[in-house]
Formats: sequence, structure tokens, C-alpha cells
Amino acid sequence: MTRPSTTELAAFAASLADAARGVIRRYHNFGVNIEAKADESPVTIADRTAEKVMRALIEERYPEHGIAGEEFGKVREDAEFVWSLDPIDGTKAFITGSPRFGTLIGLVENGSPVLGVIDMPVLNERWIGGKGYMTRMNGTPVTVRPCESLAGAILSATSPSMFDGVEEIYAEMRAATRYQVFGGDCHSFATLASGHVDLCVEAGLQDYDFLAVVPVIEAAGGIITDWKGERPAPGSTNRILASGDGRVHEAALEILSKA
Repeated sequence: MTRPSTTELAAFAASLADAARGVIRRYHNFGVNIEAKADESPVTIADRTAEKVMRALIEERYPEHGIAGEEFGKVREDAEFVWSLDPIDGTKAFITGSPRFGTLIGLVENGSPVLGVIDMPVLNERWIGGKGYMTRMNGTPVTVRPCESLAGAILSATSPSMFDGVEEIYAEMRAATRYQVFGGDCHSFATLASGHVDLCVEAGLQDYDFLAVVPVIEAAGGIITDWKGERPAPGSTNRILASGDGRVHEAALEILSKA
């Protein structure tokens, strides 16, 4: 079978984001029942319905492709192409009325992340990028920004609590960087791709939290690895470092690799 072009796959990924956005916006700020999953993380009808809609579209268009979703697990996970779905990344933001939650859609080809979408349904912002497909925000190409040193860098992380057990590492990162901002979930990676922050550090992640992000960051000219400096892949890590400048990335790795 002929490989779909990257342009075709990007257009289809955008259609998945459109479908999920249509579901999610119906529920945002209207009150939803909140359930706790086995790991005590919250989930709502919006998460589950959005993923069902995306899965159905994939099954219809690319029935030979695999799917790995946060809410409904994996099918055909050994396929050449596997779609990674996180319908609402930042469910705590969603249930508290914040607009800084997003939908993550990633495509993995033979174990390598090659295409990603970061969609912000309420903010009407969407980043799409991948191998051979420069990252675009709402259709306009974006790039990371240069930063010479950690001392001048803005560090973004979802929460200081992610550094539980490695508090000394966090303290060293905080002392080494210029500013620190919190609470962005996947939006932080998107703002890095657009050149607004210099570093994103996350821990305790699942595959669906970062597989879509990898191609978006790389196709914007950035660097994204685990805390040891290896490129993320399915099942490879739960700790992520993304940077807009290689100099800052190497300096951050000197700190994070101690963990």
C-alpha cells in the first residue's frame, strides 16, 4: 500500500482535531460529572466522547492503522502507523473552567513520532507539525527562539509537584533559570514552538502526553528528549525536556540527568 503523503496525514489529523473540538466545546463551562480513574486522575464525558469520535474517524479512513488512546486503550499497536490520542490534556484545567487545556493527536510511524497536533479548543489555537512539515499555528509557520544560556531562559512546567522525589533537581533548575511559569499542560509546549518560552520540563507523563508534542517541537526547530538526552518514543520515558535552543537544552540536561 502506498504511504499517505505527510500533507494528507496532516489534513486528516486536523479533521480529527476539528471533531474533538466540536465535542469538547459543548461541555466546557457547562458542568460535567467528574469521575476518578484508577490512578485518581479525573475524567469526564467530554474526554470519552471526544476520543470515541476520533477513533471512529480513524477506523473509517485508515482501518489498517493502530490507535492508542488515553481513555480506550490500544488496538493494532504493532501497525506501521499508530495514532496517539489524548482528547483532553489538562482535564483539571477543563473542569475548573480554564481554557488552557488541549487535544493531543500524534502519529507514530514504525515506532517514531512523525506528526503531531496540539489543539486548544477554547482558545481557537492549533499547532500542526511533523517530519517534512514545518510547524504551523493556525496555518502560519512558527519557530522557536534562540536563548544563549539558562540564566536568560523562561522555564515552563505544569506543576512543581511533578518534581516530588527530585526536589533538589527542581530547586537547581529554578535557581538556574530566569523565570518559571506553571499550569500550561500541553499549551506550554505549543508556546515554546512559537518562541514564547525557552524550556519545558515535565515528569510523570504517559505516551499520549508527549508523542504528539515531539514532532511539533522538532518541526519548529526545537529539541525534545527525555532527561537523559534520548529522543522520546512509545514506552521510552515519562520525563520530557523540550528546548528552543540547543545550548540551553544541553545545560538543562546537565541538571536533569542527575535524577
